Amino acid sequence: MYDLIIIGAGPAGITAAVYAARKRLEFLVITADIGGQTAWSGDIENYTGYQFITGPDLTAKFEEHMRKYKVPVKESEEAVELKKTGDAIRVKTAKGEYESKTAIIASGKKSRELGVPGEREFKNKGLTYCATCDGPLFSGKVVAVIGGGNSALDAALQLMRIAKHVYIVNNTPRLGGDAIMREKVERSGIVTVMNDARVTSVLGDKMVRAIKVDKAGKEEDLSIQGVFVEIGLVPNSAFAKDIKKNEYGEIIVNCKNETNVPGIFAAGDVTDVPEKQIVIAAGEGSKAALAAFKYLNSL
Repeated sequence: MYDLIIIGAGPAGITAAVYAARKRLEFLVITADIGGQTAWSGDIENYTGYQFITGPDLTAKFEEHMRKYKVPVKESEEAVELKKTGDAIRVKTAKGEYESKTAIIASGKKSRELGVPGEREFKNKGLTYCATCDGPLFSGKVVAVIGGGNSALDAALQLMRIAKHVYIVNNTPRLGGDAIMREKVERSGIVTVMNDARVTSVLGDKMVRAIKVDKAGKEEDLSIQGVFVEIGLVPNSAFAKDIKKNEYGEIIVNCKNETNVPGIFAAGDVTDVPEKQIVIAAGEGSKAALAAFKYLNSL
């Protein structure tokens, strides 16, 4: 039996792991990937200590720090069930079952789907959810970013350097997100913003060739070779069935990162903590690890 199991290895999970290692806990990290949303990010200019760093580079720094402590990591392993029975917390994955005295859920969020015809058919055939991962494949092409918040703006800023032209299809009256990011996009000269517009279907043959866009009740086919879906994220929390969540599926925590189940803590974007930022997730991960340590000392 471990002292602690950490589910997820994004900023919250990795920071929790560093703190747990320094407290000399016997623990395990279970994660689908390393870095979480940070690995998908483009240019990062608001993480303390780095005036500028890319998402993949910051992810590498996080991982290097964690590996320094020889943290045991079950990578490419996703939690499918978490349950507390008596004093034991059991985490089940497709590959095995693990037991601990405490757990930290730091599983983050995943991309929200459009839910329109053609989306699933053309996934990875011109339609993607990660500009950082797949942007270079669209060099010199005309692409569309679906969304109007920071995620969409970040994708557009990355694609401006790669694509021939970028459309932003936004279903609200104006773009949201940070003012600095909006200004960069709007003055770029190669981005066309379509506000009050929504995608109704994705069209193509073997690959994406167009999207059907409804603007003010009028539909038009927009010829593009790539679609980047950036309409928000949903929490990876379904496996924690006994944990209380809000209407968005986010795990409800108090200021000590405690959930409704004693011994189970949560941190980062999977929780209801306001503002989903890398620096906030990292801070919440450290708090959760310290709270788990104090809980263990009380047993």
